[in-house]
Amino acid sequence: MDSSDRAAQIGEFLASRRARITPDQLGLPVYDAAKRRVPGLRRQEVATLAGLSVDYYTQIERGKVRGVSETVLDAIARALQLDEAERSHLFDLHRAVSTGPQRSRPRRSKTVRPMVQRVCDAMTVPAFVRNARHDLVCGNQLAYAFYSPLYPDPLHPDPSRPVNFVRFCFLDPAAREFYPDWDQMADSAVNLLRTDAGRDPYDRSISDLVGELSTRSEEFRVRWAKHNVRLHYTGTKTFHHPVVGDIQVEYETMPLPADPGLVLTIYSPEPASPSADALTLLASWAATHLGGRDLLEAQDHSTLTE
Repeated sequence: MDSSDRAAQIGEFLASRRARITPDQLGLPVYDAAKRRVPGLRRQEVATLAGLSVDYYTQIERGKVRGVSETVLDAIARALQLDEAERSHLFDLHRAVSTGPQRSRPRRSKTVRPMVQRVCDAMTVPAFVRNARHDLVCGNQLAYAFYSPLYPDPLHPDPSRPVNFVRFCFLDPAAREFYPDWDQMADSAVNLLRTDAGRDPYDRSISDLVGELSTRSEEFRVRWAKHNVRLHYTGTKTFHHPVVGDIQVEYETMPLPADPGLVLTIYSPEPASPSADALTLLASWAATHLGGRDLLEAQDHSTLTE
């Protein structure tokens, strides 16, 4: 995807944010409500709120953003009431268009460092690392047991061949059972993928994944077209595991600064809860059925998919 496509994405993103805000929400007078042809703000209204001429804002929304200053972007972000994730996404897209693929692309880690694997292995709860295209690239034995439904052979998950969380969510029928609130999980998966795609818009592996899912899943395509983004640091998730049933966990996600594009995630249940008992049972099942030694040896050879 070239810079003109990325510039077009800026316009689509701004238009999508503009469409969700009504003049009433901002206290703007509406004199011709019956004649309005847009569901949200008009370009002229955004331009006025941002202190720009309507012609200048229109050019920005059409993707002509080279030379646009951060001050102008800040003004537009305030006018559209962008949250932290949306503002960061706008600046990421602008940076990619302004600097081009060579300067905007961060250096991606090609392998998982042994230290990262040891950190995962030292934990007694599911701990795993994903990359920017949402492949599960390494984890401890309990993490592989937790996500065994994502693998073609759940009893023999192969860490050297990463599975993809978003592909599983939209293309595998088992996802709707594994995720009791599938709609919420699907929204989150798409919003996070678009956020990561905005950080590195020239990543071919992400573009290929988006193309594949857009072709094969109407559910994905509709969500992707909304241009929603989000940050993902902490919260609660509920799963229905085929071996131990319902599990609710709190999660923490931590980007690994030394390994651009990699994110460490840790799941932890409420102590002395049914979910904690379920994870204990799952750990016992993993030790019996997954072959701990073979699995850990395979983890040593894990590589990232670009």
